[in-house]
Amino acid sequence: MAEASKSLSELGLRAQGGREARITGLSVDSRQVKPGHLFAALPGTKIHGAEFIQYALRMEAAAILTDRAGAEIAKTDLAGSDAALIVAEDPRQTLAYTAALWFGRQPEVVVAVTGTSGKTSVATFTRQIWQALGLSAANLGTMGVLGDFTAPLAHTTPEPITLHRILRDMAEAGITHAAMEASSHGLDQGRLDGVRLQAAAYTNFSQDHLDYHASFDDYFAAKARLFARVLPEDGTAVINIDEARGREMLEIARLRGQRLLTVGRDPVADLRITSQRFDATGQDLRFTHDGRPHLVRLALIGGFQAENVLAAAGLAMAADAEPQAVID
Repeated sequence: MAEASKSLSELGLRAQGGREARITGLSVDSRQVKPGHLFAALPGTKIHGAEFIQYALRMEAAAILTDRAGAEIAKTDLAGSDAALIVAEDPRQTLAYTAALWFGRQPEVVVAVTGTSGKTSVATFTRQIWQALGLSAANLGTMGVLGDFTAPLAHTTPEPITLHRILRDMAEAGITHAAMEASSHGLDQGRLDGVRLQAAAYTNFSQDHLDYHASFDDYFAAKARLFARVLPEDGTAVINIDEARGREMLEIARLRGQRLLTVGRDPVADLRITSQRFDATGQDLRFTHDGRPHLVRLALIGGFQAENVLAAAGLAMAADAEPQAVID
């Protein structure tokens, strides 16, 4: 479990004036603050979290993390407090890395998948492949945490404190492999920034969530953040290249220097669908991997599920599973 307390420096933080503090927990909700907590006052779409700093201070928060705007909003409350103040250019990203350091553990292998549709299927199929290989695995997303570890989730991609708590709990329960759904909201808000990923997948892109994102391009940019910012340069990008946006995402990963594994019906795809034959109980899928033909039976009706299965296979391979074992 997490240590009883950590110093700001142990969490990679520096307060204004160099003031040190011992932190006993993290909170983004002022109603959950306990004595010694670090309260993250984050900017929101309608109200700034700094409006609640006064309540966090009444609950004896030891430190406040916010941005310059938040510090200005709460300057009167902060002036009368001895709580440490950390002002960050991007407090959401800072909170993500702080949460990772606070909880300190995650499964050995973590992968993520983004796209307008198919995230739940790909994450689930990846977990099922790992389990078939005898690995202790779980997937996180829309349906909660499923597999060899279960837990409810309020959001597809939880805020960083919840996310890293769950990843810590999974690791302590013996989970070695985890597949995550990465929503555009979660990526845009930096919720995954502190997660160490081995691989990430992209499924597809279509118009959605324009109630949150200002434009179609902003929506794509949020998805692209998984490869442009979260997946490290030595990670593997598994990309469906059957659409123009997929090829654009491939180029983003290529420019980062990430290893590339392509999926789709395109003749140049590493995992290429060549044919599907459907019946009442599923489909026979023919595909090639590195040019070699394979035939597998899928108990899945939707034609699109073949793409999701191959994306999951690609993630498993990218996370060091033997390709032939994955295909079998």
